[in-house]
Amino acid sequence: MSDTALDITGWTCPAPLRDHPRVVMGHGGGGALSAELVQHLFAPAFGGEALAQLGDSAAISLGGVRLAFSTDSYVVRPLFFPGGTIGDLAVNGTVNDLAMSGARAAYLSCGFILEEGVEMSAVARVAEAMGAAARAAGVEVATGDTKVVEVGHGDGVYINTAGIGIIPDGVDLRPQRVVPGDVVIVSGEIGLHGVAIMSVREGLEFGVDIQSDCAALGGLVQSMLAVTPDLHVLRDPTRGGLAAALNEIAAASGTGVVITEGRVPVPPAVANACSILGLDPLYVANEGKLVAFVPRQHADAVLDAMRAHPLGRHATVIGEAVDAHPGMVVSRTALGGTRVVDLPLGEQLPRIC
Repeated sequence: MSDTALDITGWTCPAPLRDHPRVVMGHGGGGALSAELVQHLFAPAFGGEALAQLGDSAAISLGGVRLAFSTDSYVVRPLFFPGGTIGDLAVNGTVNDLAMSGARAAYLSCGFILEEGVEMSAVARVAEAMGAAARAAGVEVATGDTKVVEVGHGDGVYINTAGIGIIPDGVDLRPQRVVPGDVVIVSGEIGLHGVAIMSVREGLEFGVDIQSDCAALGGLVQSMLAVTPDLHVLRDPTRGGLAAALNEIAAASGTGVVITEGRVPVPPAVANACSILGLDPLYVANEGKLVAFVPRQHADAVLDAMRAHPLGRHATVIGEAVDAHPGMVVSRTALGGTRVVDLPLGEQLPRIC
């Protein structure tokens, strides 16, 4: 081996390094970089018990009433995609974050950031989609704001929504309640949203029309809670996909999670697209699915209730929480082996929500 010093000044890394002075796209991907940004920068700066929950929404008490409170921003590109628009996404995404606390969403706020030059007809189409989605979800857009940025300083339309809802008595959904033996249920076929976005953004055709699964999950959650309020945790696997949601729950609960790869409902069109593009469906974003950790004694009844709802007809048991390998998610493969399902570093496909 040569004693000559190796010059690495011209090298680049395909994945962003953890110790870097600037924001990279991976910080918005819902994976490890996002978690580090929140835990090591934002959380220490803001403090507070409510923020420390780090859930899809914060469960807070105000005037003796338990509320869920959530906010989210939407920068999806393109604005219109098979199965939805940025407007549907903004409403359904926040409604779903509230539903993951067991809350019935009641009111939303809406902030539009518009780029100078965007067609007014496009803005109207987005607003109409938002209104229709809000009415379908049973929520009211009660307040809002509009800002305009110079041409070239935005991408048409960005939206922020915040929402509040009431958490029923007896409902306590958080990952710390997960215990070994809990059954893991996913509400339906995964990966549809991410692949739908990719197909129109990149001009790809996979032989079939793939539609986003964008939908409001409040009704499905209420059907589940009607069976028993003793659900342990719910998550909607958006950025980072099912893999990120399972890893977050495993880490927060201190349990291991084992899933069976063949039980995870992946539609053939998504499987084929991911195979062509070298993607793993477990990491592809969803916008109308949830994953639930349910006490074993209630699992069959909850599964039946989910399958009786239009948004849960393909609900499937995919695994369980275990004592072994706390904080880690593993998958049993079709060949009889196991593989670790890591928390993604960033996002396979940015700007999907």
